[in-house]
Amino acid sequence: MPTNTRTLEYALSVKDLLYAIDLVGTFVFAISGVITSIKRKVDAFGASVIGFVTALGGGTLRDLLIGSTPVGWMTNNHYLIAVGAGVLVAFFMRNKIAGWRRTMFIFDTIGIGLFTILGLEKTLQIGLSPIIALMMGTVSAVFGGVVRDVLVNRIPLIFRKEIYAMACVAGGVVYLLLRHFSEDEYWPIFVSITVVITLRRIAVMRNWSLPVPR
Repeated sequence: MPTNTRTLEYALSVKDLLYAIDLVGTFVFAISGVITSIKRKVDAFGASVIGFVTALGGGTLRDLLIGSTPVGWMTNNHYLIAVGAGVLVAFFMRNKIAGWRRTMFIFDTIGIGLFTILGLEKTLQIGLSPIIALMMGTVSAVFGGVVRDVLVNRIPLIFRKEIYAMACVAGGVVYLLLRHFSEDEYWPIFVSITVVITLRRIAVMRNWSLPVPR
């Protein structure tokens, strides 16, 4: 097989992986938004709206900031299907999900891990600098949660002293380093997502937090 053909197939497979990550992140963030809304006694319509903005808010803002318009979910109905699936799972399995310890934390943590690397890579692919890409990766991960928390009248996690956005930044830095020094495009993605999820989980378990100015 010619080298250029193998390279094309490899690039396409990485693109497919990132696309799958995007859909999975959209799905889990929709669940996170609905579960949070149910706990705050929001009605079914309101919970669905919050699930939608939680799942797509970060990616929408990222695409607007980097000039990628129309934004992704407006040109691909698979994102809306992923949101709808997440909303339905959250509604029909809410009693079972509600019994899981730290349910919202689980889905939210998975979501920020997936969206951090996705947003970072999408920004790099259009030629912007690594610093801007790191910022956009963090925006992708946390902005949907910010909107969710504001809509349910709660202080967003990013504005508390918990390790939240900093976990995204740490995972993003790891991804940039691995991407620079490694010729493999697969394992840096999985390693960096794991870093975000693991750091966030350990920070909560050990009560790590950022200092509060006094």
